[in-house]
Amino acid sequence: MTEQSLSLIDEAALLDVAARLATVVQKTPSTKPLTIYLVGELGAGKTTFSRGFIQAFGHQGKVKSPTYTLVESYDLPLWQIHHFDLYRLADPEELEFMGIRDYFDSQTIILAEWPQRGKGVLPEPDLKIVIDYADEGRAMTLSALTTRGRELLDKL
Repeated sequence: MTEQSLSLIDEAALLDVAARLATVVQKTPSTKPLTIYLVGELGAGKTTFSRGFIQAFGHQGKVKSPTYTLVESYDLPLWQIHHFDLYRLADPEELEFMGIRDYFDSQTIILAEWPQRGKGVLPEPDLKIVIDYADEGRAMTLSALTTRGRELLDKL
């Protein structure tokens, strides 16, 4: 497993890392979906990271937290990004009922907050990003869990 640890002094630094990762993803084409797990306490910055990532792909509108809807989808020119927030998920089987497998296409990126609540149903991650509180800022650890994840992290 390849890993990078970063200290982020503020929200702008978090958004910058998200945008840089989005740029690397766009420059590293693949025929397989990309799955990124976002792990951290409430308010740590998972949705902020997702906003920066999605906007770096060219989305102009708001990026809403999918806390109540479970998923918000963004149809972009070359990609489709599905932002999941599984905080309120009672059972992973609920994902099967909502047709989660329909979200996994070749030009798809899955951003999954609280992925442990979808264990066994969500695809295994290419990247796992842990965001923790650290004094006034945040500590971020990016872990590559697949060959594709390592390729992306090496280019970041």
